Amino acid sequence: MARAFTPKVVTANHLLEGDVIYMTASGDWTRDLAEAELLTDEAVADERLIAAQQQTAVTVGAYLADAIAGDDGRPAPTHFREEFRRTGPSNYFHGKQAEA
Repeated sequence: MARAFTPKVVTANHLLEGDVIYMTASGDWTRDLAEAELLTDEAVADERLIAAQQQTAVTVGAYLADAIAGDDGRPAPTHFREEFRRTGPSNYFHGKQAEA
């Protein structure tokens, strides 16, 4: 029996800057997970992933990451790997951590 589809977001790394980026509902990219499109339909998620993988001038390593709708309805990570990618390295405060 096939597993039920769980919500996802499309994520990748920015080709030139290396930052973690997320695809929005308009097909643009954002560095803020809360602005990402939460995909609840498997067919739509596959289409969005294909579109992301074709943007080779902008992204590298696009994939679907599990997510849930947070209390505010915005995407939130379900796995520690995605939480780590969202917040950045933890060896000292810089980048995203310095901004928080």
